[in-house]
Amino acid sequence: MVERPGRPGRPGRRDQGLRLDQPREFRRRFVPRANFSNETFGRASESFARLMGTAGFLMGMTVFVVAWLVWNTYLPLAQQFDPRATNYTLLTLILSLQASYAAPLILLAQNRQADRDRVALEQDRARDERNLADTEFLTREVAALRIAMRDQATRDFIRSELRDLLNEIEDRGVTVAEKLERREAR
Repeated sequence: MVERPGRPGRPGRRDQGLRLDQPREFRRRFVPRANFSNETFGRASESFARLMGTAGFLMGMTVFVVAWLVWNTYLPLAQQFDPRATNYTLLTLILSLQASYAAPLILLAQNRQADRDRVALEQDRARDERNLADTEFLTREVAALRIAMRDQATRDFIRSELRDLLNEIEDRGVTVAEKLERREAR
């Protein structure tokens, strides 16, 4: 046997780079592997679940089953492909196959919807928390403004003071109109 340099005790080309603690990088397959992204497959399952939940699908499936049963019950035995004598075995297999594919696809669609609902709920919760914080901040600001306004004259206070002054002037017998006439006369 020919020994490779640098790795004593490990003969042969087949052992080149083989490590048991790591998976092989390349492996030939007899059947090519389909490359579906999770998002693409999820969208396809949602559209399939949406289709199966429509009235059109239910009506179409009902018409298909009724036609199948009528064909295999009332036509001559030579034209029946799934006779009643065998309890419609082919129809049962087809419906079972459809159900076996439909159930996981519907569950996948429901899980994706639940994930979207969870994200939307988290976003709603975060927005509600921001709104609450904003409301609390504005409440504190309004309270601070009210406290600060106690020391300042308000519009109503100024009006009442002006009315009092006008009343005082009228009590002295001098009206505002007379004052204005005097000013204009000058």
